[in-house]
Amino acid sequence: MFHKSFLGPGSRQKRLFFKQMSTHYIKGLLVFLWAVSFLPIRAQEPFVTVRGHQFMLEGKPWYAIGANYWYGGLVPADPEGKERIRRELDFLRDRGITKLRVMTAAEGTGPINGVPRVEPAYQPEPGVFREELLTGLDFLLTEMNKRNMKAVLYLSNNWEWSGGFLQYLNWNGQIADSVLRRKLSWDEMRDYTSRFYSCDNCLLQYEAQLRRIVTRVNSFTGIKYAEDPAVMSWEIANEPRPMRPAAVEAYRNFIRRTARLIRSLDSRHLITTGSEGEAGSEKMEIFEQVHADPLIDYLTIHIWPKNWGWFKDTAIAGNFPQIIRNTEEYVSKHLAVAGRLNKPLVIEEFGLPRDGHSFSEFTTTVYRDRYYAFLFEKVIRSYQENGPVAGALFWSFSGYGRPSHKQLLWKKGDDILGDPPVEEQGLNSVFDTDSSTWNMIRTFTSQLNPNE
Repeated sequence: MFHKSFLGPGSRQKRLFFKQMSTHYIKGLLVFLWAVSFLPIRAQEPFVTVRGHQFMLEGKPWYAIGANYWYGGLVPADPEGKERIRRELDFLRDRGITKLRVMTAAEGTGPINGVPRVEPAYQPEPGVFREELLTGLDFLLTEMNKRNMKAVLYLSNNWEWSGGFLQYLNWNGQIADSVLRRKLSWDEMRDYTSRFYSCDNCLLQYEAQLRRIVTRVNSFTGIKYAEDPAVMSWEIANEPRPMRPAAVEAYRNFIRRTARLIRSLDSRHLITTGSEGEAGSEKMEIFEQVHADPLIDYLTIHIWPKNWGWFKDTAIAGNFPQIIRNTEEYVSKHLAVAGRLNKPLVIEEFGLPRDGHSFSEFTTTVYRDRYYAFLFEKVIRSYQENGPVAGALFWSFSGYGRPSHKQLLWKKGDDILGDPPVEEQGLNSVFDTDSSTWNMIRTFTSQLNPNE
């Protein structure tokens, strides 16, 4: 209770009291408004998250049409390379491409499986890391941030063209140098690669590289990769496979162990496997088991009509109805798994050669365009129905690069294309000049990004 004199009319104490009360009120109100102003921002953070079978971005379901751009972190080593990256990102963004799948690093040096490998290598020798080479990836993420694009970053490779699992095995005496350099048969490839998952030193070397990448600080922005909104997800490897039934349990343990390591280093970003689906899992049950892990946020599948024998030689046109039927069946089977697990599904790799199986950038792409449209339509339908098909990324974008036409395979000094060195240059490349493909893509991306 106040003293009577305090409540008297015109008293100095009264005026002072209300002045103080007003000041405290205004300060409190300002603090409250300041705090509240952050609530929408927190609800709309620029990181991709998962809610059930959908990706979420800034509080809304997010569906994306994207491209495989694995070489994006390798190109910008000089001013000319940086300019190519800027131009290619502008080109993609102008056509509504918002998601890119990128390789983080290559391992080892020299020929592998009878052909040149991707270079330069971030880890040329076991335990030796050339940190300056990751400035290319720094630059790419910096430029992607400016364009509100998202990156899926894969951390190694089941296949030899960037070193990958075979290189770790070679470093640990599981594969002789002479064997690593020559062309391997398919059975040899399966036998050797399957050993990776039970090679303790191989796993430790893989994890040492992973730790450096996931915990890296971008040299251009000072932002930790683990806190960078340009990163959508970490991918354990490109197309990890058991390769042999005997390696299944070790493979499952590897996926589980790696997902836990990534999560211990990065609590913000999504994690996925990079799996092709049933084709890379020995059987569907294994695919479902590894993706049931709570730390695996979404499912991936890859679709390769040529590699899987859905057409022969140059008979794309004649076999196209069968290609479509097989693709529909493959997607449907994996959608059933996504439904049971209540997780998003991304069709993150698919490709088709140009008409007549040509490698020339001047050849038409009628059947490729039809095939892409068939898969992009699944994303659009899922977007309209709030379904689980959350994205589709074609393989692969080659932008302003061009094949040399002097030889089929890549040689040092040639432009880097989306076709790895082990494959014919131009085989699955989509160039900036493929106008029919880009016009088709724009019709789909405009439905996902109607205001752009």
